[in-house]
Amino acid sequence: MKKLAVGMLVLALLLAGCSSSDSSGKADTKKDEKEEKVVKKGLLNVEITLPAEFTEGQDVDDMIKQAKEEGVKEVKKNDDGSLTYVMSKADHKKMMKEMAKGMEESIDEAKDGFESIEDITYNKDFTKFTMVVTDEESYKNSMDAFASITVGMTGMMYQVFDGKDRDKIKIKVAVEDKSTGKQFDEIIYPDAMDDLKEEAEAGTAE
Repeated sequence: MKKLAVGMLVLALLLAGCSSSDSSGKADTKKDEKEEKVVKKGLLNVEITLPAEFTEGQDVDDMIKQAKEEGVKEVKKNDDGSLTYVMSKADHKKMMKEMAKGMEESIDEAKDGFESIEDITYNKDFTKFTMVVTDEESYKNSMDAFASITVGMTGMMYQVFDGKDRDKIKIKVAVEDKSTGKQFDEIIYPDAMDDLKEEAEAGTAE
């Protein structure tokens, strides 16, 4: 549910951030998703592929229709279930700015929504986060670790839409005890999600 919620949030930000574009061009799914190509008018189109795992449980055809209605020039459904969005460089820049703003708001909500979390700091490109908690014991005796999923997944999505190589994306979430000033945990995404998936599959098999 967390993954789906974050995926839907970012898709909403994508649609809100993109305006109509006069540029044209076709998405070539054989090319790297971070590649930019020049169209006839001399404008740059940015090609972004949304991984299949972020479309699970959603009506893909409706997503495509909605994206086009909101101004995305082209959306292509790929054989592996992923979606490729094509937009102008200007629209992509605007989208990333809107996405960053939305992520900051989401992180602020996470700070208010988890009792033991005092603060969440992050770097400019959302690849490193530090969650400052009241104390290690309070954090571990609560469900507040779910906050790391929120920031980890939003960080991953930001990297995907920013054109980073999916295989090289690493989001680090450090957890720091405010009372001692010491870091007592570090979660790496997407590794943590892979571990959770393996645990879930193992539990189902038993």
